[in-house]
Amino acid sequence: MIMRILGEGQYDIADTHLDKLNELDAVLQSAAVSGDEQAFASGLRALLDAVRALGTPLPADTLAPSDLILPDEDTSLHEVQALLADEGLIPG
Repeated sequence: MIMRILGEGQYDIADTHLDKLNELDAVLQSAAVSGDEQAFASGLRALLDAVRALGTPLPADTLAPSDLILPDEDTSLHEVQALLADEGLIPG
């Protein structure tokens, strides 16, 4: 699966890592729903750090469609609340 972090780039994520990313996404979604700014910022940072650590960065000149687009760390709680679906940022 190809995930893009806005303003940063794309990462190829093996399917074996999706459960871990979904756990982090659930924490982020819970913080966003409750409006907890501190937990939200921490959860978003943890999710993006995991994508960076578990994924393989694609070269900048690679033009591949992204399966998922994640906000960058500077995205506000209110912006992410507007993006959240019932399954969070990462479906599954």
